[in-house]
Amino acid sequence: MLGIVGTVPKEDFPMTCGRVESKGDHLLIKGRQVEINRGTPSMIAAAVETLKYMNQSAPYCYLVGDVGDGKGCEKLYRHLIDTLDQTSFNTISFHYFQPDVHRFRDMMKSIDKIKKRPTLIADAGFMYVAKMAGLAPSFDLFTPDAGELAYLADEKAPHPFYTRGFILHEENLVPDLIRRAYEHGNAAVNLLVKGEKDHIANQKGILSVVEEPSEENLEPIGGTGDTLTGIVSGLIASGMDLLSACIVAAKTNRIAGAYARPTPASQIHQIIKYIPRALEELIDQ
Repeated sequence: MLGIVGTVPKEDFPMTCGRVESKGDHLLIKGRQVEINRGTPSMIAAAVETLKYMNQSAPYCYLVGDVGDGKGCEKLYRHLIDTLDQTSFNTISFHYFQPDVHRFRDMMKSIDKIKKRPTLIADAGFMYVAKMAGLAPSFDLFTPDAGELAYLADEKAPHPFYTRGFILHEENLVPDLIRRAYEHGNAAVNLLVKGEKDHIANQKGILSVVEEPSEENLEPIGGTGDTLTGIVSGLIASGMDLLSACIVAAKTNRIAGAYARPTPASQIHQIIKYIPRALEELIDQ
């Protein structure tokens, strides 16, 4: 079973936990609607479609409204600390969350008490706090884009805002950033680096590169990186081995984008609906 933790950018959205279903351009959780635009909702919607195709149950999600002040995240951290050790997820994926090193460490202690430790996946803010806490290697998979990878690769940056300029220089290509991140212990066991080319890597180096199909019009559409994390989370929770899941997810995300024939005005939910068709092409071929 897949658990997903994240936030929605609404101050008045209360902490809500439960199974999620997707209806058009909205998610439904405990009678509440969440618009599928980008961020955690896009990740969840992609996971919903993936799990549905794989004949698995819908993800159990932990959501809270937070507009950057950390108040919502603080409530959800406390809930996770108190309850995660009682769960039986085989995979937990974490998306954007306000970094709080102290509470993060307490949450990880709760996860360590789960009878069978789940596969841990992190994107966005959860990668940041894992690095800040010195616990990045405790995760099985990070899914950064090149900018987020640059922060992981900078062993001296205490926050993404302070990533040193030379790390971000265009000559520092993804393979070098991957090497630096592992060299300084700031990467998960595996990396799925999202970009014009998707790189799958571990401490030994790059294991696979996915670059086709390439759909230029996807670039201005927010949420395509989030959907990739949702797809790979759903595949891993369904029992696919991690490396295969990363490769299939990267290809699925690209094929779904191509099927959608996007324009700069396209919305992410218009791409997500093609995930099952893309999976069918890859898995049942």
